Amino acid sequence: MAMYAPKTILFHTLICLLLTMASQSKTSLNSNYYHQTCPQAEKIILQTVYNASMHDSKIPARILRMFFHDCFIRGCDASLLLDSTPGNQAEKDGPPNISVRSFYVIDDAKAKLEMACPRTVSCADIIGIAARDVVTMSGGPYWNVLKGRKDGRVSRANETINLPAPTFNVSQLIQSFAKRGLGVKELVALSGGHTLGFSHCSSFESRLRNFTSLHDVDPSMNNEFAQKLRKKCPKPNRDRTAGELLDSTSSTFDNDYYKHVVAGKGVFGSDQALFSDYRTRWIVESFAEDQSLFFKEFAASMVKLGKVGVIEDGEVRLNCRVVN
Repeated sequence: MAMYAPKTILFHTLICLLLTMASQSKTSLNSNYYHQTCPQAEKIILQTVYNASMHDSKIPARILRMFFHDCFIRGCDASLLLDSTPGNQAEKDGPPNISVRSFYVIDDAKAKLEMACPRTVSCADIIGIAARDVVTMSGGPYWNVLKGRKDGRVSRANETINLPAPTFNVSQLIQSFAKRGLGVKELVALSGGHTLGFSHCSSFESRLRNFTSLHDVDPSMNNEFAQKLRKKCPKPNRDRTAGELLDSTSSTFDNDYYKHVVAGKGVFGSDQALFSDYRTRWIVESFAEDQSLFFKEFAASMVKLGKVGVIEDGEVRLNCRVVN
């Protein structure tokens, strides 16, 4: 557990930041939305996420992925948290989201918030705040989360087809992000979220064998790295847990992901494509060389992503898994 020692310091630093944030003018979506109605909201969420991360090192990557997958479907409305019903298969049961886990962390934070400030803090805001906190406690940047989102009432598994796939090329990625009002710089910056986490073989094994009629292995992949992945993901593969860390420091939020992409060691085809295309290559190189620049752009991009599809006239769920 010694690996979490720096997080203890970061935790107390975060508490100070939350308590000393300067007030801003009131708008429908702003960083001090709960300043009067639930001033302890962010502290409660941070404490919950921190405690969960102390017991499970996979929590930061899972919460960050949860935020991305929620915002990319119907906007940041916590539709990903809704459970399926007999008459509807919800987003969390769509194929790309089967591996999204640790919903219990959000449930735990919501339960505590309902005790402290009943019917006040939305599930959508909890995910946004938790995503920021896991990045910061993993060594990444801090930013003020804009709050005031409301929770959606619709969640459909078939809409998860709109999530960007790990096989996308840059043109497909640009188009997907543009539909959410995000540009090329945001695309490359948010891809850096892959600095945290792990992928199962199923998401990248198509790059390792029978890639094309001319190439057995994806030629954009470093050969030594490809051979390493082929050993981890044999055919047939009976180990459903087999896979690869998305960068060599997968529990630390840093710019190592970009260094791997530059070296031809991007795990996903969509990762490596960022270095193969002139529209994105220069940004990848910039972030690989300058971590502070990456942190600045990642934080700004997370704020922008957090504004996608905001519902201001929806509801505040009492239980994040079901509509009121």
